[in-house]
Amino acid sequence: MNFDLQPTLENELIKIVPLQADDFEKLYAVASDPLIWEQHPNKNRYQREVFQNFFKGAMESKGAFLVYEKETGKIVGSSRYYELDEENSSVAVGYTFIGREYWGKGHNKALKNLMFDYAFQFVDKIILHIDETNFRSQKATEKLGAKKIGELEVAYYGEPIKLNFVYQVDKPV
Repeated sequence: MNFDLQPTLENELIKIVPLQADDFEKLYAVASDPLIWEQHPNKNRYQREVFQNFFKGAMESKGAFLVYEKETGKIVGSSRYYELDEENSSVAVGYTFIGREYWGKGHNKALKNLMFDYAFQFVDKIILHIDETNFRSQKATEKLGAKKIGELEVAYYGEPIKLNFVYQVDKPV
């Protein structure tokens, strides 16, 4: 398997590129909005020092992306691949957040479709971990065809353990 966890990908709406260390300020400008995190288990991620920890984890994952809007070049947000499991032919997609100005405009769906289409060239299943209280993300994930397959306690990078629902999307046949 030759799954590059940080390819540059694009579709008609967005472009994703590997996250770089010097992207912190640009991405924090989006992440500093408290309303992005209101349904998230780590509601204070909009605070600089908390986001610095998140960003450090993103860099160390070697699977994180900066998401741009193609037409304007503005930063939409971030996402990443993680937990590539060759034995089970799966990879996780998550740690996604997008700026509020892009909510409900198809950017999240475009992002996930781009990442899913690429991943399905290499794996048969995509896994998503979503906090039990993050109803907005649960609903968006279900709209993408994901099915809840379980529950799991997850400790995000340097953060407390939280109960997550595990969703799965199977490769189209």
